[in-house]
Amino acid sequence: MSTALFDKVIFGPIRSRRLGLSLGVNLLPLNDKLCNFDCIYCECGWARKSGSLRFHPRETVRDGLRRKLEEMAAEGTLPDVITFAGNGEPTMHPNFGAIVDDTLALRDELCPDTKISVLSNATMIDRNEVFEALLKVDNNILKLDSAFDETVRLIDRPKGGYSVQRVVEGMKRFEGRLIVQTMFLRGTFEGRTVDNTTPRETEAWLRLIGEIAPRQVMIYTIDRDTPAPDLHKVPVEELRTIAARVEALGIPCSVAG
Repeated sequence: MSTALFDKVIFGPIRSRRLGLSLGVNLLPLNDKLCNFDCIYCECGWARKSGSLRFHPRETVRDGLRRKLEEMAAEGTLPDVITFAGNGEPTMHPNFGAIVDDTLALRDELCPDTKISVLSNATMIDRNEVFEALLKVDNNILKLDSAFDETVRLIDRPKGGYSVQRVVEGMKRFEGRLIVQTMFLRGTFEGRTVDNTTPRETEAWLRLIGEIAPRQVMIYTIDRDTPAPDLHKVPVEELRTIAARVEALGIPCSVAG
């Protein structure tokens, strides 16, 4: 299926199913994906393992964001949210903390009602700079697609060592100041069944949600083209059933089907 990279450092704004009018910040290369996951559902496609991938300099991000916010202010349409996303994992940037500080300063100066969001796979939260930066943003949105390492290895395809339990312990350190985001999907990949909606999967995932106790959970399913061709949406009615079980734990849960 057709997937696409983001071709700008500052992109959009786009209408997000979960966040409203979102102005995107892409800290990653424009010519390839740079991520420590290679998710089978990623809208950016597969990582192509280019030899010379570089992060955008802090100054490039700051100056580009200022120009775009000033342009939007002149047009009378400011974003609901500035979202760190793009072509991979934003928290891998070596100056992620400083860039978050720059973004907060620009927000306070030019659009004080705008929220700051980070979409992250949570693999870097054991780094103190990343942890402290995520505490500063309005929406610290961290991925947890399964309670089982083997399912994460199938769906998210992490590079190097990965442990759900280690990530969950890192999430607990936020003491509720996070949003857990989960993609639910079905299908097949390389001859294996993909389904993180089974009773075994959802029961274990709900137990971890209860342990993490985030301020909110966001669940969603496929909405765009995916690099793996044989994946399918989960019906919104089923997502709502899962959401109701999250809310029974006393945690708000939004659904995007």
